[in-house]
Amino acid sequence: MTKTAPADSPTQHKSNPFTSFAAQVIYGLIIGLILGFISRSFDIEWLESTLTAVGSAYVTLLKVLIPPLVITAVLTSIANLRQVTNAARLAWQTLLWFAITSLASVVVATIVALVLKPGVNTTVDASSAAAPSGQGSWLGFLQSIVPSNILGLSARATDSGVSLNFNILQILVLSIAFGIASIQVGKKAEPIFELSASVLEVIQKVLWWVIRIAPIGTAALIGKAVATYGWDALTSLGMFVIAIYVGLALVMFVIYPLVLKTNGLSVAQFFRKVWPLTSLGFVTRSSMGVMPVTERTTVDALGVPRAYAAFAVPLGATSKMDGCAAVYPTISAIFVSQFYGIPLSITDYLLIAFVCVIGSAATAGTTGATVMLTLTLSTLGLPLEGVGLLIAVDSIIDMGRTATNVTGQALVPLIVSRREKVLDTAVYEDDDQRISANI
Repeated sequence: MTKTAPADSPTQHKSNPFTSFAAQVIYGLIIGLILGFISRSFDIEWLESTLTAVGSAYVTLLKVLIPPLVITAVLTSIANLRQVTNAARLAWQTLLWFAITSLASVVVATIVALVLKPGVNTTVDASSAAAPSGQGSWLGFLQSIVPSNILGLSARATDSGVSLNFNILQILVLSIAFGIASIQVGKKAEPIFELSASVLEVIQKVLWWVIRIAPIGTAALIGKAVATYGWDALTSLGMFVIAIYVGLALVMFVIYPLVLKTNGLSVAQFFRKVWPLTSLGFVTRSSMGVMPVTERTTVDALGVPRAYAAFAVPLGATSKMDGCAAVYPTISAIFVSQFYGIPLSITDYLLIAFVCVIGSAATAGTTGATVMLTLTLSTLGLPLEGVGLLIAVDSIIDMGRTATNVTGQALVPLIVSRREKVLDTAVYEDDDQRISANI
């Protein structure tokens, strides 16, 4: 199948590599590193505050578009999927490849942890151990998919006031339910699909206005990270951080390329096109925050059908996390066992694999690497106090975790589309067909 990009498509042909969107993101990273270093070295409080405010505002702008984007995209997709005969097979294949790539990530992480032994080669003070206030639960999945209200909205009190959060899994479930119900109603519901399609176009236009300022957001976010955290925390947990990043790198640059090659896809082409997405994941530390960018990348740069991407990407953003739900809990659990001198059996390693492959669903809606880690530790019977040992470097490793997450969330829809012969290969193979800020 082939597709022609519309006149205002967020793709650009014959782009200048020095002014392209990817290049702008790189410039943002460099400027952010410089500003963060200056702020930390000279203790410039106002600069750190400015970087924090700008970075937070950019992530908020991305997140505010997520609920309407998911609702309208899913409704429009369901309308389009009426003409697709293999919709159920696409959904099944998506879940299968989520599991396959997660399992491969766990295996790699296990090998890395056993070789590097981060729990043995550490100087972290045992007095810093503390059990977390909350933990993952196998009932969390069932609880998370039951909508608490029509918008999947929740609120919690914080020191600065009341924080509102949207449960994307609940929104996804509600949108699918309304979409199926609308199909059952028939012609009377056609205006709903037409309205949804129109609103989706407007949301996508606003979204790209936000993405155009991504280099600024990137500079602010990475600058804030450097200014706030620096590298002080690495003194006691350096080997643990190294183990995490080695595991993430092997998943990104060994496992993913193998999957691409096995399915007859160019590795270099994939990474060229997902680079802006990967870098945004790195600096924002939020899979949900960059979900709109993930969806746009899969469709406009990788050639995944829009109707399928609207289903696969939101689902992946809640339950497909090779960084947070595979590499991190695996290495962390082995770290805790090594630190406390608790040997693990073959059965324990199999349990780690099971929890990491299946457990991401149990933490969906309450997603977070810490929640996933507590689920893993409690399943293995390891001390939950071990979570407190790793908190000091969480922000540093979270950047790498999220970059891996979002890259995998773009990879799976691409692979499934390729295997089911619905991928627009002309878009994928076109070097100049990629997301761009120059609309």
